[in-house]
Amino acid sequence: MMVTRLACILFGIILLPGTEGRAQHAVLQPDRFKSYISAFNDSDEEIYKQLIPNSKAWEFLAANIPLFECPDKQLEQTYYFRWWTYRKHLKQTPAGYIVTEFLPDVPWAGKYNSINCPAGHHFYEGRWLRDTTFLKQYARFWFRGGASPRAYSSWAADAIRAYTLVHPDNAFLTDLLPDLVADFREWEKTHLDSTGLFWQTDNRDGMEISVSGAYGRKDEGYRATINSYMFGNAKAIADIAGLAGNTGMATEFSRRAATIKSRIISRLWDDKARFFKVIPRGLPSLQRADVRELHGFTPWYFSIPDTRHAAAWGQLHHPQGFLAPYGPTTTEQRHPGFRIAYEGHECQWNGPSWPFSTTITLTALANLLNNYEQYAMTKNDFWKLLTTYSRSHQRIREDGKLVPWIDENLNPYTGDWISRTRLATMENGTWSKAKGGRERGKDYNHSAFADHVISGLVGIRPEAGNRLVINPLLPDNTWDYFCLDGVRYHGRNITVVYDKTGRKYGKGAGLRILVDGTEKASAPGLSKITITI
Repeated sequence: MMVTRLACILFGIILLPGTEGRAQHAVLQPDRFKSYISAFNDSDEEIYKQLIPNSKAWEFLAANIPLFECPDKQLEQTYYFRWWTYRKHLKQTPAGYIVTEFLPDVPWAGKYNSINCPAGHHFYEGRWLRDTTFLKQYARFWFRGGASPRAYSSWAADAIRAYTLVHPDNAFLTDLLPDLVADFREWEKTHLDSTGLFWQTDNRDGMEISVSGAYGRKDEGYRATINSYMFGNAKAIADIAGLAGNTGMATEFSRRAATIKSRIISRLWDDKARFFKVIPRGLPSLQRADVRELHGFTPWYFSIPDTRHAAAWGQLHHPQGFLAPYGPTTTEQRHPGFRIAYEGHECQWNGPSWPFSTTITLTALANLLNNYEQYAMTKNDFWKLLTTYSRSHQRIREDGKLVPWIDENLNPYTGDWISRTRLATMENGTWSKAKGGRERGKDYNHSAFADHVISGLVGIRPEAGNRLVINPLLPDNTWDYFCLDGVRYHGRNITVVYDKTGRKYGKGAGLRILVDGTEKASAPGLSKITITI
């Protein structure tokens, strides 16, 4: 029987948040994966503790995350590692639960060490937790808890809407609607000018020292990032207004979204370079910068471009474009402004690989493969990028041991965590307190990974209504089996099983979809399946 929080209060029982009821699994046994968490704990120096310490990590994760098994044990390890690190960032505050970016306090953060820059990633990743308490309180915190929701560019409305496509709650959304509208209008007052485009500095876009930023006044530019985010926010507000029965507001924000989309395509797309670029602000004419930057893929995160724009994706696997062994570079390598520097600011976006942007790119690529009829990219391209990203999650310690790791920015050629290397000796040969102190970037929560496995590779495509769409992006003949088990979706328990021969899981050969443990659909191979739940 499930123990309620009220019973715990009445009888003095100590109960870890998010563990009242364990996930329901139809195929996989949770304890088979406990060894991952034990190994992470054993190799970890737990410097900063928040709500859920290492000693409670498995208890929390076993109750909350979907289980995942596949033949690629490195990728499987990264999946559990990223949930293990995400759990570290759940923080209880007087304003409710929040999700942090850094574990140590940093001087540029807002209330309770909150930073809104990666909040969109927090919602997309955390929407797969079974316990909905954390992200609901986190959403309210940004608009009612004394937070700074516009300190950095943000796609908060879109991300909150994405969360409710997994855990529907119209009352929660419509209650937040006035806050989301007020936030959008404030962005218009401060960052929308007579050009009809939103502008932002590269720093407040979370991308300081960028090549395109150097061309504009005070690093200001009309960027595909903030304009795409505002499109996503406008579209989400229109959807939520529709749920609330406010047809006037729904129409207004649908028109705003359409206008933003039109301006992104007509002004930020460079037909010659076949890429979305920054227009530096403050120059005599609205001339695009002469550089391709990885964030030019951001429009696909929101499915903004037309089919003809898919040609841009060729740069992802071009050796003079963004291709590198440890993750895509943030600037095209052929450009003279491209740098991998171990001097100056420790967080440069003029070349190093950043998990933040890799996350955007992976989601954008999944959308391209799911939502467009195109021939520029294939499932194999998604697979290569995901496995490259997975294998970048490592560090060789001073004692020679290779351990799972996530930090800030990567050297795309060696896998070295540049910021960490710089910060470790920045102040008199040791960590700089002014920069955040010891191991500032350890377990950095500025990106996502599990969402790429769940909604991309395995292919659970969240949407409103009572449909469940599964469209795996795993290339044919790559694995003989995989299983994603215990996914809480629309109040049901979803299991996706692929077994080439039928001998691994004993459920039969091919792809099978189970709802609350009962098979609802199957296919002989990795193909798209749509069912009603």
